[in-house]
Amino acid sequence: MYRSLSTHVLRCDGAPVPIALAAQPMTQTDAIPDTGTIDELLPVLAADSLPRLIVLGEDAALATVLTHLMRTERLHVEIGYVPIERTQGSRVYQVGSGNAAAKLALEGRAQQTPLIRDDRGTVLVGRAVLTGPGGGKLEGEAYVDDAQLFSGRVRAMYVSPTLELPGVSAAVGHGLLKRRLAGRAAQLGTPGALVTRDGVRAERTVPRSSFYRHHEPWLLVR
Repeated sequence: MYRSLSTHVLRCDGAPVPIALAAQPMTQTDAIPDTGTIDELLPVLAADSLPRLIVLGEDAALATVLTHLMRTERLHVEIGYVPIERTQGSRVYQVGSGNAAAKLALEGRAQQTPLIRDDRGTVLVGRAVLTGPGGGKLEGEAYVDDAQLFSGRVRAMYVSPTLELPGVSAAVGHGLLKRRLAGRAAQLGTPGALVTRDGVRAERTVPRSSFYRHHEPWLLVR
């Protein structure tokens, strides 16, 4: 059953609007949503006991919304995710894309889902790619919980959320040779790593990076 009173769509970067969402209240914002715009919506959503915000955009847009909700302690808001095309995040959370994702965001039920963040307080939705400076090989040592993922040099390290617990999946290598571990946290120590989160590349290299399950889940509609 469609919900209209407590549902609002955040349309990012002029994304095409699926038919299922055409009649829903909608707010326009940038590809990376402005937090001020999110704050303007929250009092409207708060008027309902079951607020639902549908993010129409890419993984980076959803990550920005979840980061803001986490930092402002508003993770009680139900979140629907509607990417126009399949993304890393849509694969992780099994929400599909386009009009099918829109119908799910309207008709689905909110489920507690592991919220994965990094040591800088930024939420990860789809995938983080860690490489050496300039995109070269990554040197260092990484652990997932107490298990060593690698030590030495690898092409890249990949970190993704998981739909179910424990919450974090980390891998090195590629194809059939990929080594993958799952746990609550993935940690890397390195002379220098360049981190790309949900397609957004950091401006500077870092000597360490960690991704871990936040103490609170988020409410994913699916």
